[in-house]
Amino acid sequence: MIDKDKYKDVNPVEEEVKTLESPKNNWYVDEKTLANADLPEEEREWFSDARPQVVPPIRWTPMEKFLNWARAKSLWILAFGTGCGAIELRPLLTARYDISRFGMAPRPTPRQASVFMIGGYVSLKTLKRIVRSYEQMQGPKFVVAVCSCAINGGMYWDSYNTIKRIDNYIPVDVYVTGCMPRPEAVLSGFQKLQQLIMDGKAEGQNLYAEKFDWYKANQKKVIKDWNMPDYNW
Repeated sequence: MIDKDKYKDVNPVEEEVKTLESPKNNWYVDEKTLANADLPEEEREWFSDARPQVVPPIRWTPMEKFLNWARAKSLWILAFGTGCGAIELRPLLTARYDISRFGMAPRPTPRQASVFMIGGYVSLKTLKRIVRSYEQMQGPKFVVAVCSCAINGGMYWDSYNTIKRIDNYIPVDVYVTGCMPRPEAVLSGFQKLQQLIMDGKAEGQNLYAEKFDWYKANQKKVIKDWNMPDYNW
């Protein structure tokens, strides 16, 4: 279950949320269907119009524990390196750290990955690609934010062209702080993610489905040239 009180202090983008009542800015037809209003009409049927849904856990606890163990021991990583923080993933693939011994491996596309690692600053243009990549990943999926830049803006906190908090736009399961963190810290972050998955607490995917309208309001406030599906299923 998601602890909603954990996120009650997160401030929504109030101005954008208010515009949801306007038909022009409303991206859903009903509770389960999206309008994809920013796409040309002839292109709307090319993309899914289904909203993300919360996936409940399996009722039989032993089976859920086994599946969580299997998920934690087979993490396929999609690394989205936007700056210097991306350098830290490379050493993990060498013999010194060898993340493959923990059941982790890098993958080239969102469709093949279960972990989205964001390393470095996030610009306004980059955010659009991050949102698309995250939504194209198949569930269950998890997000690891690496470096202070992605977590709180870091040295770019007052920049006009960067995002200060990536967790206002997609959910984050694990934060690895530092500018920039050493490979040991990144590896520790992945191990923390494994433990959260086995404990059934890595619920970012369900959080995204529950607070979908809030996340979309935040995304559309900064991504002016949206021209893409409201949900990239």
